[in-house]
Amino acid sequence: MNNIGVDHGNWGESVAVSYLRKIKYEILERNARPVSSDKRLELDIVAVDKVSRTLVFVEVKQHKSRGIVSISRLKSVDKRKRKNIKAAANYWRLINKRLGGCRFDVIQIFGTPEVGIEEIIHTKDVRLFGEKDRHVNWS
Repeated sequence: MNNIGVDHGNWGESVAVSYLRKIKYEILERNARPVSSDKRLELDIVAVDKVSRTLVFVEVKQHKSRGIVSISRLKSVDKRKRKNIKAAANYWRLINKRLGGCRFDVIQIFGTPEVGIEEIIHTKDVRLFGEKDRHVNWS
């Protein structure tokens, strides 16, 4: 039995990867689980913005259509999800010895594999955390 939500999510992440490559991002990892024993700590895409030379953790959100979702586009990244993204990013940076600055982006894909891409919204440098946690310097 197929899980349509997972299939659509995988499609959305593939669309996001293609989009990021077109705008000069280097994809380092996809569906990264820096702590294999904790499935909550997953990073959709880890990339480097080659233009700004910045490490970027990308959260991908796939929606069937634009509809009401666009009113509060980042609401699906709730407090629990933000905490997990932050922890996963911290572990990933330590394990991979990437201790410089980083940023968090959100890419929203509107569409489905059956219908195609309606729209892509890329929000850079999202304030998922308070200002003091936004650019953590681990050195």
